[in-house]
Amino acid sequence: MMDLINNLSIGFGVAFTAQNLMYAFAGCLLGTLIGVLPGVGPIATIAMLLPATYALPPVAALIMLAGIYYGAQYGGSTTAILVNLPGESSSVVTVIDGYQMARQGRAGPALSAAGLGSFFAGCVGTLILAGFAAPLTEVAFKFGPAEYFSLMVLGLIGAVVLASGSLLKAVAMIVLGLLLGLVGTDVNSGVARFSFDIPELTDGIGFITIAMGVFGYGEIIANLSHPEDQREVFTGKVKNIYPTGRDLKLMFPAILRGTAIGSILGILPGGGALLAAFAAYTVEKKTKLKPGEVPFGKGNIRGVAAPESANNAGSQTSFIPLLTLGIPPNAVMALMVGAMTIHNIQPGPQVMTSNPELFWGLIASMWLGNLMLIILNLPLIGIWIKLLTVPYRWLFPAIVLFCAIGVYSTNNNTWDIWMVAAFGVIGYTFIKLGVEPAPLLLGFILGPMMEENLRRALLLSRGDWSVFVTRPLSAGLLAAAALLLIIVLLPAVKSKREEAFVEE
Repeated sequence: MMDLINNLSIGFGVAFTAQNLMYAFAGCLLGTLIGVLPGVGPIATIAMLLPATYALPPVAALIMLAGIYYGAQYGGSTTAILVNLPGESSSVVTVIDGYQMARQGRAGPALSAAGLGSFFAGCVGTLILAGFAAPLTEVAFKFGPAEYFSLMVLGLIGAVVLASGSLLKAVAMIVLGLLLGLVGTDVNSGVARFSFDIPELTDGIGFITIAMGVFGYGEIIANLSHPEDQREVFTGKVKNIYPTGRDLKLMFPAILRGTAIGSILGILPGGGALLAAFAAYTVEKKTKLKPGEVPFGKGNIRGVAAPESANNAGSQTSFIPLLTLGIPPNAVMALMVGAMTIHNIQPGPQVMTSNPELFWGLIASMWLGNLMLIILNLPLIGIWIKLLTVPYRWLFPAIVLFCAIGVYSTNNNTWDIWMVAAFGVIGYTFIKLGVEPAPLLLGFILGPMMEENLRRALLLSRGDWSVFVTRPLSAGLLAAAALLLIIVLLPAVKSKREEAFVEE
């Protein structure tokens, strides 16, 4: 306990310097401003703003990125509630009741429910992260290449299980991601592979190009393919900005339940925060309605508060596998790994021991970031509602332009802009086919890491494949992965799983 207090005091000492406070605030503000743009979620926001952090010291850069992350998540819920456009995958659930509330002129209470829920969940998530990071790091040191490989297999299978929609599509996406990850230079022999004699491909395909193309541009093309009257733009009147006492009474238990679900699920590799939002919403729907309460899907405030808290608690605890094992549990954390490597920090168990200022400073800044978001966003609710009157025909070219600038600035290479365009078309195809693109990114990130650990484990065991099952930790992880697969393929679970992902 004393250790924890000492560590947190180091952290707050780092986070409370004027420079870091400024960067945390800048991150939260930028994240919120860009996150509010429809179709631009945290992934695209961080990808766009990554180049802005290159020149900063490592601690400041990560604090700013973490701020951008919460800001963007927060902004995502804002567009979900106001324009029925989820800014990111985990706001998909918030749309259901949030947009109905906005149409009834209760956008204010919906936005405050999202804000207060996120703040509470963020605080709890940060405490869990601070409390459990050290014991989990002890476990992390027992990991060798074989264990890492098995853990990633488990993560990928987890992603398949949690992806919404058909299992076959999810598997196909992961395999496609793994294959795209093979493009580039061979780890061991340094030979270029699948580069088709295109010099730009010898470094592999950039993560940012795929993320922006598939998520950002794909979404834009999809939106433009609807006739103008179907792109809903909200012009209703706003009644009151802040929630009433009755709203708060309904919200609070939902926030508690959502936080508990999110904290547990966020630790899992795969779509932790996304799954948490779905799970929390399902739990709320199963909880009995109080007399006089609005039914779900018609603008129930619990349907906003619970998934938003779950999503935020999940996004806090998803830092645990990143900071302790060096494994990004989701696409945003993968961008964080990218940011760490740019600043010569090897994510993993060493961060805590070799760089405690960074580790605890980041944790303290998360708490501050959540506080800043509340202070920033509750007064801004009125402004966000105004922002929605910008016509689409101006909004889209602006987003396209920002993405292009962001991609170009990472490598100063026009090839990347063409790649983003190509992936945009691919992303649009995914949307048309009803495929969830998130597993693709996960496969793409984990692929090269899996390959490296697989080859390393086989080098150490002189080509003996049994090393994966003779080491107890590795065998346990593979067994868990096999168990997950078996469970998902059971007919009873399969039908239940399909039910869970169908929106009513």
